[in-house]
Amino acid sequence: MNFIVENWYLMLLAVVSGAMLLLPALQAGAGGLTTTAAVQLINREKGVLIDVCGAEEYAACHAVGAKNVPLSELESRLPAVVKNKALPLVLVCARGSRAQRAAMMAQKLGYSNAQALAGGLKAWQEAGLPVEKKS
Repeated sequence: MNFIVENWYLMLLAVVSGAMLLLPALQAGAGGLTTTAAVQLINREKGVLIDVCGAEEYAACHAVGAKNVPLSELESRLPAVVKNKALPLVLVCARGSRAQRAAMMAQKLGYSNAQALAGGLKAWQEAGLPVEKKS
């Protein structure tokens, strides 16, 4: 017990460093799919990449192969765009927050394997994955 009291700063350092190691794992779990997991779903399980940005934002820059279904129109347009509710959906927006909401909405519509891309299009680009930009 004396060791802990006399070396409180070492204990604090151990707790802080442990938290810093766990933080990325917790954020990735809470934020949705990693880019690697998203690409695997798309390639191996015929996952569908859905961009939930507005039409102008989508036209400016989007992931190659993404279908545009704006968040405001998701409930009405998603069933027409993706008829098979068993297919995995990878929802993406600029940073990931709208895609999180879209994933919840899609799950309520019966798409049980709908997930948001953690970090959004920004993470997609940082991973070196292809995008189409307006020229």
